[in-house]
Amino acid sequence: MVRLLNVYTISAFAALGGALLGFDISSMSGVIGTDQYQNYYSNPLGMHQGAITSAMAGGSLIGALSSSFLGDRLSRKVAIQIGAALWCIGAAVQSASNGIVMLVIGRVLAGLCVGLTSSLVPIYQSEIAPRKIRGRIVSLQQFAITWGILVQYFIEYGCSFLDSTASFRVPWAIQTVPAVVLFVGLFWFPRSPRWLASKDRWDEALRVLAFLRSANNDVNDPLVLAEYKEVEDQISQEREEESNSYRELFSRKIRKRVLLSMAVQMWSQLTGMNVMMYYIVYILESAGIANLMLASSIQYIINMVMTIPSILWTDKWGRRPALLIGAIVMSFWLFLTGGLLMHYGEPNPVLNQPYTWIVVGHPAATRAILASAYLAVATFALSWGPVGWMYPPEIVPLRIRAKSVALATASNWASNFALGFAVPPLLRSIQWRLFFVFGSFNMAAFIHVWFTAPETKQRTLEELDEIFEYGEPLWKSFLGGQRGSNKLDMLAKDIEMGVLRINRSAHMETKGVVNENIIFRS
Repeated sequence: MVRLLNVYTISAFAALGGALLGFDISSMSGVIGTDQYQNYYSNPLGMHQGAITSAMAGGSLIGALSSSFLGDRLSRKVAIQIGAALWCIGAAVQSASNGIVMLVIGRVLAGLCVGLTSSLVPIYQSEIAPRKIRGRIVSLQQFAITWGILVQYFIEYGCSFLDSTASFRVPWAIQTVPAVVLFVGLFWFPRSPRWLASKDRWDEALRVLAFLRSANNDVNDPLVLAEYKEVEDQISQEREEESNSYRELFSRKIRKRVLLSMAVQMWSQLTGMNVMMYYIVYILESAGIANLMLASSIQYIINMVMTIPSILWTDKWGRRPALLIGAIVMSFWLFLTGGLLMHYGEPNPVLNQPYTWIVVGHPAATRAILASAYLAVATFALSWGPVGWMYPPEIVPLRIRAKSVALATASNWASNFALGFAVPPLLRSIQWRLFFVFGSFNMAAFIHVWFTAPETKQRTLEELDEIFEYGEPLWKSFLGGQRGSNKLDMLAKDIEMGVLRINRSAHMETKGVVNENIIFRS
């Protein structure tokens, strides 16, 4: 119990990096419908609002691309701390902004943090988690995002009653609090054992593994030594190959995995959650919803609550079913929303509005649109939301993990940037057809996952190499957690029986340390 508590505590705390992304989403969606924001920034519409919203994604794209260098060079932990510092600077600039230009600069700076943390937090979590609960651990990233969205939204809801620019400046300044907590708290948490091993810091790697896996920090625990041996073997094999990690990203052997991880992150944006999170106020207002702030808050509560089942059971029901079912069900809700708007809507007679199509005098259709929006969000929270973060770090080898996840997260933010910039003008131009576009994206995601994405549940990160290298049929990968996950247990049993010995002399640092063999229990 204590062993799991260590992992849960560390991963939950690191997930504050995800909460920052949630804070950012609500920092815009919670204010764009208020008079104070619209009056101060001269009622930004279309591309102007798109530029403000997408600025964060633009900075995140740069942050994600730089995360591999910083994460490999400085460690995952230190790079996340750098991101937290950048977030504080960006939040301060946004809070003090005197116009759109300064606001955009602040959001770009904050985006650098989000790019770093959204890439490195899932890597850090996956590298410290036992295989049997790895999905649950990485799901904490998405859960933290939903909490960040919810908390910031209610902060902005409370501040919306302030009849001054403090209605948006105060919430933007409060965003620094979780970043400061994250920055300071990480000083007391360990580095990734796999990163330590890759830097030949074997003693530290073993101590961290013992801390994470053993109830009494026993470095001679068979399960600890088995995982240590597996990491050791993988790193030795990688070094024997002497590969160039940048060139290897798109080698024939690896590129399928890299492209798949990029596609999963891209599809998670193209599911339509971007428009539901950032611009839900526009959608609900065009559908004839009266109390926008209350209706939006219910959506964010649903998003948070429905993430919990995924955290608890993704390691049992698997990643592949969640992605497939999530895509097909989300497409249904989006097609339904678009169809209701098409059938019951009409052109908006009021000019200079963020939407040009409205539903008037059809309360049943209005309620149906609201229900469809809620159910689409619930479906995403159960499927693509958490799985989109856990899948990319799972399917690539350690030697290129940071670089591959950086590219995957960059594809997420490139899609986010394009959608954040394009959705406001598209809502005004193609109106209800926009939901048909996102519904079609979900159908395309279903087809792509069906033919390319294997199951990864309960596999060690090292065992996943075998799935891709030997081309295991996708239907067989559903059994991966049952057949392949026994490998580590068998290795631990060999160690406990004294069959296997690991010579650590090659890994010991030479500064005053006596070379020695670990004596395993027999």
